[in-house]
Amino acid sequence: MRLAARTAGFSPSPTLAITARAKRMRAEGIDVLNFGAGEPDFDTPEHIKAAAVQALKEGFTKYTAAAGIDELKDAVCLKLKRDNGVEYRRENVIISCGAKHTLYNLCMVLFQEGDEVLVPAPYWVSYPEQIRMAGAVPVPVGTAEGDGFRVRVEALEAACTSRTAGLILNSPCNPTGAVLSRKDLEAIAAFAAARDLTVISDETYEALSYDGREAVSIAALGEEVKRRTILVNSLSKAYAMTGWRIGYAAGPAEVVRAMDTFQSQVTSNPTSIAQRAAVVALTGPQDCVRAMRAAFAERRDAIVAALNGVPGVSCVLPGGAFYAFPNVAGCLRRRAGDRVLRTSADLAEYLLDEARVAVVPGAEFGSDTHLRLSYATSTEHILEGVKRIGAALRQLR
Repeated sequence: MRLAARTAGFSPSPTLAITARAKRMRAEGIDVLNFGAGEPDFDTPEHIKAAAVQALKEGFTKYTAAAGIDELKDAVCLKLKRDNGVEYRRENVIISCGAKHTLYNLCMVLFQEGDEVLVPAPYWVSYPEQIRMAGAVPVPVGTAEGDGFRVRVEALEAACTSRTAGLILNSPCNPTGAVLSRKDLEAIAAFAAARDLTVISDETYEALSYDGREAVSIAALGEEVKRRTILVNSLSKAYAMTGWRIGYAAGPAEVVRAMDTFQSQVTSNPTSIAQRAAVVALTGPQDCVRAMRAAFAERRDAIVAALNGVPGVSCVLPGGAFYAFPNVAGCLRRRAGDRVLRTSADLAEYLLDEARVAVVPGAEFGSDTHLRLSYATSTEHILEGVKRIGAALRQLR
């Protein structure tokens, strides 16, 4: 059977591939510690699960409006005003099947053949792929590790051309954990206005910032930037609801209407019972979020300290999310037996085979001198995993 030519340019998600391989090895009885998955290890809070059960009992199992139920749109508006200081109405909000789905919908309705989209690097693996699926061109914009991986306006300006149509921001960032300050965002907002760019602000990890940092929403900086910005968020990370597949966008009504039309022809509505649970998540007690954030902060400190104790590895302290992004340049171009580990993919494969530790190559995020490790796992596993990594790296010549 002949496949469409466009499929030749598609790449599978490396994080999901690593996780799947680790699960297969575990099923075979191999003791693998998985640092690949971007998924909280906590269970979904009980009051959220209870809302889903109640929805089932009430028979709330039919189609809803393609863009989501009004009750959940109202809950999103309440959350954005309460937590982010930005106001929207129902017509500015769409509910989708997770933030990844939301971002894909946005790429499809905003970008077209020949458009260029600025993507600060390191970046989440799906940004470039989704931009390409829309026929546009992703343009990586480098950041400096010594500057906390924060994107600078000077770098954005240098990457701009007459074809630049948009910019994707991700703060806190997957994979680096970088958190953009209000001052950073004010400069980026002025840049976007001067260049007349659309801003997609992926705020999926907004609830998980540490050390008193404020995860500022760029749309809250004024009407000028708000009218050109689409906020994207998810319930997956903050509420440990990855499998529920609920994400949302808030932005100009004309963009939301286009997303609604597109979504109605692709997936229709997100799961009805998950939407009802999401209402309770956003409007109910938030102490569950604070408890998970505190646990992640402790794990962050543990993994960064442990990684910085491994020869050839250095790791900056992430300000948010739940990933460590260690620099492993000192471990590359070294030998494991007869094999030379030239790339981050080579090193990740070696660690899985030799140390029984699953990590994601940094090349997938735009930096071949790094690895990504999720610390959404127990401190015991973190310390054991880094111990295994250190032992395996010490064998390199």
